[in-house]
Amino acid sequence: MNDAERKENKLPRIYDVPISEIDDFPDHPFKVKVDEDMDQLVQSIKERGIITPVTLRPKEDGRYEIVSGHRRKKACELAGLDTVKAEVREMTRDEAIILMVESNLQRSTILPSEKAFSYKMRLEAMNRQGERADLTCSPMDNKLKGVKSASLLKEATGDGQAQVYRYIRLTELIPELLQLVDESRIAFRPAVELSYLKKEEQSALLEEISYTDATPSLAQAIKMKKFSNEGKLSQEVIESIMSEEKPNQKEKINIKYEDARKFIPASVPYDKTGDYIMKALEYYHRYQERQKDRDAR
Repeated sequence: MNDAERKENKLPRIYDVPISEIDDFPDHPFKVKVDEDMDQLVQSIKERGIITPVTLRPKEDGRYEIVSGHRRKKACELAGLDTVKAEVREMTRDEAIILMVESNLQRSTILPSEKAFSYKMRLEAMNRQGERADLTCSPMDNKLKGVKSASLLKEATGDGQAQVYRYIRLTELIPELLQLVDESRIAFRPAVELSYLKKEEQSALLEEISYTDATPSLAQAIKMKKFSNEGKLSQEVIESIMSEEKPNQKEKINIKYEDARKFIPASVPYDKTGDYIMKALEYYHRYQERQKDRDAR
């Protein structure tokens, strides 16, 4: 569609904006990964150009701030392009935050940390826009503002209101623990309970996780939260709770993840590591059986 057709249909004009004049969105919560999907996007742009323009917001200093299309902009850079097709829209900071979150929540894969910070940013922006009804406690007892805003966010995201608050709780985790949540090493609900621990308690827990190569169950996380609320969660208490045997850890063989990782392709996600190791063992067992047959001949 050319400029004349866009004008006739009352659509914004598309510009070719130099990539060097575009700044990233401040505190952008979504990661832009250079992975296989990015490689495919780069190849598509080389062959057909950028199909969906990015959305930019003009800045007071004459530069632009990208609101929607961070992956497309990165792909254009990797494709060696100097400019990117863009729709330039005047909008406030809060309008930009809401649009940024809405556009990125369409991704097929979203990490828990990305949901956590994007939900928090959008809820705060909606509150500032006057959507909140009053100041109150959420169902998670974390005194977030804006029940009405949270209800609207629920409608926009598909996550229930309580689930929205649970995700926002994850922003209280120290980065190292949040990374373990993104890697599926700590499950979502235990992570929510752990977010109530003080930062120094979380650091002590991280140290115990590194030492034992085990992560807390929901029951253990709830127990730690209770001890923390009572001011009794010491390093010794954390060690004691983490040493409790979990039903799914009976007859467990411990293999340090970092030791096994060097033998596993980068394309295998953390939660599929066990399956990959089992397939490798089955393959090795069949290899040994074949070797025995050859030796017996």
